[in-house]
Amino acid sequence: MDFSQTLIHKIDAIVDQWVEAVYKDEQIEATKELTFKAVRNSLPKVLTALATVLSESEKSDLQTVVDTSLEHGWLRAEQGFEPAEIAREYRLLRVIIFSFLEEDLLKASPVELLRAVRLIDMIIDEAIARCFNSYTHGRLQELKQLQSQLRLTNQELTRLVRASKDSLSQLAHELKTPLTSIIGYADLFLRQHRQKPELKDSYTNLDSIERVMRSGRLILRLINDTLEISRYDAGRMILHPTVTNVRGLINSVVEIIEPLARNKELALVVDCDRAPDRVITDPLRLQQIITNLLSNAIRYTKSGTVRLHCEKVSEEQWAISVIDSGIGIPLDAQSQIFNPYFRAVNDQELQSSDGTGLGLAIVSRLVELMHGEIKVVSQPEQGSTFTVIFPLEAIACED
Repeated sequence: MDFSQTLIHKIDAIVDQWVEAVYKDEQIEATKELTFKAVRNSLPKVLTALATVLSESEKSDLQTVVDTSLEHGWLRAEQGFEPAEIAREYRLLRVIIFSFLEEDLLKASPVELLRAVRLIDMIIDEAIARCFNSYTHGRLQELKQLQSQLRLTNQELTRLVRASKDSLSQLAHELKTPLTSIIGYADLFLRQHRQKPELKDSYTNLDSIERVMRSGRLILRLINDTLEISRYDAGRMILHPTVTNVRGLINSVVEIIEPLARNKELALVVDCDRAPDRVITDPLRLQQIITNLLSNAIRYTKSGTVRLHCEKVSEEQWAISVIDSGIGIPLDAQSQIFNPYFRAVNDQELQSSDGTGLGLAIVSRLVELMHGEIKVVSQPEQGSTFTVIFPLEAIACED
């Protein structure tokens, strides 16, 4: 019995069902923001090549399996997949292929059945091995790029430290933990690779790479935030006002922030019914302010709701409020929350989050640059409300 023709006729159906299964699998989160085409990738080519292997008359096209699987691994690395998510992809593929061929397999002789099952398993195992090989190389390449970016920022960071002697000890403290993590995990990875080369594609090493990348990104964000404050304090932060659609800008920010709220099972509510249709402001700086306020609210809210309210408050002013049901801020700390590196948090879990202690410091400086005013109302365990009041027409800064 020739199973290759059966597989050829059912390729489209297998692909459709596999993509649907991957989307529905709650443990494969990376696909949530991907299109059908991005998830499908080169699967039809793999199935076509598999059909040639099953055929007793055609020449086996194993090279296509190798090439497309390598391509799949590179793409999944770029898309931010976890190793376990890729493994689940292939597990679902194996199940779906056998479900579509089950009726024909049951009609085959024992010899034909064993041959088909062994060949299908062999091809899928080969695809998995090639995919993980290129996936690992892709992640290593991303790590190298990250290290290059860190080196490029080193010179500017050095100048910043020299110009900000008072902040040196605080900056060093904030950099110490993630930098130690980078050095430790990178050293572990290199030692394992040198001692046991066969471990290079293992889940342990892939997880180590992920930890290095997370810590590296945290350092880069800390550096970028520090540089942002430095530019303001040095008078080098420029405002570029233009006519801005407030509601459209808010919606674009919410689309980016919403996954953070969804991951913590928080409700993110937006009320812009009374927002001005157009204002003259710097859209980039406004986006920074809203992003930082929403991110901060989500970070320090364990359960409940985060709200964004926008309205025109007078003929000359409009306001944005971000209200959360989070841990709140003690009264004696409210006068310090806009200082760099200050974090009014006692909760150990929240202290170890990816916050840099610079978000509100940047917000306060941007608000001042835009001739606005920021107010905070908060009580411990009662949540916080940050309100920013802007002029309807911001004044441009001179270069």
